Order: sequence, then C-alpha cells, then structure tokens
Amino acid sequence: MSEHFGTLPDGTPVHRWTLERGGVRVRVLSYGGIVQSVEIPGRDGHRADVVLGFPELDGYVGHPQPYLGALVGRYANRIAGARFTLDGRTHALETNDGPNCLHGGARGFDKQVWEAESVEHGVRLFRVSPDGEGGFPGRLEVSATYSLDADGALRIAYEAVTDAPTVVALTNHTYWNLAGTGTASGHELRLAASRFTPVDAALIPTGALDAVAGTRFDFRAARKVGSGYDHNFVLDKGVTGAPEEVAELYDPASGRRLTVATTEPGLQLYTADHLDAPFVACEGVALETQAFPDSPNRPEFPSTRLLPGEVYRSQTVYGFGVRD
Repeated sequence: MSEHFGTLPDGTPVHRWTLERGGVRVRVLSYGGIVQSVEIPGRDGHRADVVLGFPELDGYVGHPQPYLGALVGRYANRIAGARFTLDGRTHALETNDGPNCLHGGARGFDKQVWEAESVEHGVRLFRVSPDGEGGFPGRLEVSATYSLDADGALRIAYEAVTDAPTVVALTNHTYWNLAGTGTASGHELRLAASRFTPVDAALIPTGALDAVAGTRFDFRAARKVGSGYDHNFVLDKGVTGAPEEVAELYDPASGRRLTVATTEPGLQLYTADHLDAPFVACEGVALETQAFPDSPNRPEFPSTRLLPGEVYRSQTVYGFGVRD
C-alpha cells in the first residue's frame, strides 16, 4: 500500500509504502529509501516501533545528518581525503566529513527521491545516478528492493550497473531500539567477527585488521553493547553469494531479538553517541552491513570496483523474533 507522505521544499512529492506480513509492519519512504518504522511484537505480545524515525517528512529534511533509516550511497561510510584513483585517474568527491567523503557526499542517495513500484510482498526503489554525481564516475542504474519474507523478515536487495568503471558500496542506516523507548545501551549484541579495522582520529581505517580478542571489540559471545563505537567489523564469513547470519541484537526487557544476515564482508557498529534532539545519545544502534570503509584507497581490502557488463548485487536480511 502506498500513500502521499509529504512534499519537499522544491515541490517534489514523497510517498510512503506500508508492507505487512508475518506479524511485522514496515514503512518505507521514496525519499532516501528511508525505513521509517518497523513494528514487531515483544514477549508480552505488544507491538512497538523498534527503529528511530520521524512522523513527518519535515523531520528528515530538517535533520539529515543522522541518516535515520536511509539508503546510503554511492559509497557507504568514509573515503579518505574525498578522493580515490581508478585506472590511473583520480576522482575528487564531495567533502562532507571534514576532508573526507561520508556516505556519498552532501547529496548522496539518502537525499534523493526514488522512483517506486510494487513488487510481490514489497516495493522496489530505483533511480539513475548520473556520471559525476558526488564526484563518482559512471552513469549508475541502481535499485533497492524492500520485501517481507513469510516469517516477517525484512529483506533488502540492492543491484546496480554502470557504463564506466566505478566503485559502489550500499547499505541501510537504520537505528534499532528493540525496547521501543528509552536508550539501546542495555541491548546485548553478538557479532561473528574475530577482527575489526582500527581507525585514526578522523575515523579512517589504518589498513590493519586487528584481532578483537581481549579488547572491547569482542562481541563473539553476546554482551551489552554500551557506547563508544563507530567501527567496522571484519565478518568471519567474508563476501558470500547468499546472506549468512552475522549478528544478533537482543533486548532483555522486552524479549525482542533482531538477527542480521548479509552477503557483505563488513558491519559498521555505530552506537549513536552524538545524536541530537529530539533524540538522545545511544537511543539506537546502527548495524550497517557494508564493504570496508575507504576500500577504494585500500587495495588490500575486498574490492568495491564495478565494471561495465557486471552487476553489483548485495543483500541483507533483518529477522525478528522473541526470546523468553
């Protein structure tokens, strides 16, 4: 089901799609591919919205920086110095994070209005990113399909093709609060990651892949997530053709649990320490399935290169359940 959700200052209409299946209700906006709400039941059977969002379009337009629920690209996370070299040519990108490019630049995919069409149990968003948008090379035809599986799991499938060599890395930036209120600091997290990518003061990877053992980054056994994280974890499974489960987030109070399965090699854990009003610090936890940050400048990292004739494909599945 789709409905009019609002109008941008330039007069562009925005629509909202509601998906419901398996006891789960999800709302997705054509603006920024935003997951506005996810309603799931808890241990007591009460259904609550477990993602951070705004009730009206003006909230997203007026508070763009947290990327609440958004589809981010062309390149999720940071590219150092807002530049990279591909086939001997250096491409200068938009700077929007100090000297770096974050989530595709100031007018990334999260700020665009996407075309939308109904598909079985979901909605397909699509657009053409023109050559040079944000500084990225190549005309990119890109789509993201949001659908609900029979058990209510939210599946996001991304695809893209290009007419020139480029780099692509897409993700979703939803903040999860399984309690539906308060903060997410008491949530317990498990990650199938034995290593992480340490960063410098600008949150750019140093190139090392450090072991999590004996550090605060060790979530191989579930424990409270706390605060102070904005780091990429190296998933033990690596790149896979089909989504594999890599994470579980659990709220002991409500019994709600979230599982994350993905094809991607990394997952960015962001505990939202610096959220602004109307939200509070650590009100949600972002689990961004992704390529590694700054991969275009790090040939030792898994490649994010896309060539003409190839198809970029990525999938992430968010499963929901209850524990006693």
